[in-house]
Amino acid sequence: MNVNTINDAGARDDEPSGASAIQGRLKRDELSAAVRNGTLDTVVLCMTDMQGRFNGKRLTGRFFVDSNFAGTQICNYLLATDMELTLIPGFEAASWESGYGDFTLLPDLGTLRRIDWLPGTALVLCDVVDSQRRPLAHSPRQMLQKQIARLADLGYVADMAGEFEFYLYNNTLQEARVKCYRQLEPSSWYPEDGVIFQTTRDEPVIRAIRNGMERSGIPIESSKGEWGPGQQEINLQYCEALEMADRSVIYKHGAKEIAAQHGKSATFMAKVDEQQAGSSFHIHVSLRHRDSGQSAFYDPRAQQGMSQTFRHFLAGAIANADAATFFWAPTINSYKRFRASTFAPTRLAWSVDNRTTGFRVLGGGQALRLECRVAGADANPYLAFSALLAAGIDGIDRQRELEPATAGNSYAATNLRSIPKSLASAVHQLDESNVMREAFGTQVVDHYVHSGRWEMEQFDLAVTDWERLRLFERG
Repeated sequence: MNVNTINDAGARDDEPSGASAIQGRLKRDELSAAVRNGTLDTVVLCMTDMQGRFNGKRLTGRFFVDSNFAGTQICNYLLATDMELTLIPGFEAASWESGYGDFTLLPDLGTLRRIDWLPGTALVLCDVVDSQRRPLAHSPRQMLQKQIARLADLGYVADMAGEFEFYLYNNTLQEARVKCYRQLEPSSWYPEDGVIFQTTRDEPVIRAIRNGMERSGIPIESSKGEWGPGQQEINLQYCEALEMADRSVIYKHGAKEIAAQHGKSATFMAKVDEQQAGSSFHIHVSLRHRDSGQSAFYDPRAQQGMSQTFRHFLAGAIANADAATFFWAPTINSYKRFRASTFAPTRLAWSVDNRTTGFRVLGGGQALRLECRVAGADANPYLAFSALLAAGIDGIDRQRELEPATAGNSYAATNLRSIPKSLASAVHQLDESNVMREAFGTQVVDHYVHSGRWEMEQFDLAVTDWERLRLFERG
C-alpha cells in the first residue's frame, strides 16, 4: 500500500507504484516545466462529492506552481448536498447554524496527470482536510484510505478492478434534456453484447475514450458492446485499491466529457429504461500479503484454491452485504436494476463463475479473485470499494465461516437472502449495522444515512411520469 505523506506546503507528494512509467502521469518538476514552456496552462483540482461527481476548481498553471501546490479552500456544503446541490438541513458536518465554512482540497501529487481530451490541462485529485488539516472522515476518498489502512494493519494489500457499463446515445445532453430524457436514440437499435460490427460503428467515441484514458494515465484492458442497444463496457486494468478508485472517478467523468465532445451523451444511470438491461459496476478484488506480495486469496492445498483468508473475506462480504448495499446502490433508481434474468443479481450468495449470484469467484492461482456484482454503475467508486473492503475485513477479523457455494439458477432459489429491494431498506440496514459504524465511525454512517433518507423524502414528494400516465385521465 502507498502511505501518503504531507510535505511542508501541505500537498501530498508521493507517487503510486510504477506511476512514472505510465503515459500521461506527471511529476511535480515535469508539471512546472510544462507550465513554463506553455504546453500546460490549467490545473483542475478535484474531489468527489457523495454522489461521486467531481467538485473543485480550475487554477491557472502558473498560480498552481507559484503557490507550491498548497491546496485551495472550498465550501463544506459540497459534502452535504444532494444531486441538485440542495442545502440539506440536519447535517452535523455542514449547516446554516455552523455558517457553511470551508474545508481544504489538499492535492495528492501522486495523482497528477495530463488530461488528454482537454487541451493544456492537468488534473490532480485531492484529499479533503479541515481547518486543522485533519482528514475529513466523511470524505469518500478518506473513507477508502481508512479501510486500506485497516488492511495494512492486518498485513494485506488490496488489488481491485472495475467493469463499468453505460449507455451511449446519439443525442447531445442538451437535446436529451429538452426531450425530458425520453425517446432518445441509442447508438444502436439491437442488443450488441460482443457484436463487433455494431461496436465498429460506436468506435469513434469508444476509441476516443480508450485512447484518452491511456494517454491520461488510466490503463485500459478492453471495450465491448453490452446487452442493451447502445450499451457499452470499458474495463480498467487492475491495480491497488486507492489508485483504482482514483482512475475510476476520472474515467466516469472523462467518458461523459468525451461523448459530449462527439455530440453524444453517455449515462451511467443504473436503470435508464425498464425494458432494457441495467448498467452495473462489477468490482473485482484480491488481497496480497504486504511482505511477500503473494496472493493471500490462493492456497494450492485448499478446496478450489481458496485460502482461509479468502473464505473469511467472502463470508464477511456476504454477511454485511445488506448494510453495504447503500454504497453499491445509492439512489432510488438503483434498485430497479435488481431484476431476475437480467444478469443483475437478486440474491446475496456466492458461486464459482455463475452470473446469477451477487458474488462470483473467478480465476485461479495468483489471479484468484472475488467479483462483487451488486454495485451499479451509478455508485461512487470510493464508497463502493470502501464498503466491500469493510465488509470483508469484518469477515477476517471475526473469522466468519463461509456458507456453501450456490449452483444453478439463484434467481429461482427461495432459500437465499435477497438484496435489499429498496433504498429505504438499504438505508435502514446501514443505520443498524455495528460493523459499518465500527469501520467508518458513527458520525460518518449517520451522515450517509441522513443523505439517504433525504433522497427518499424528495422522491416521495415527486409526481412521476408513471403517475401521470396511469392517473391523469383514469384516476
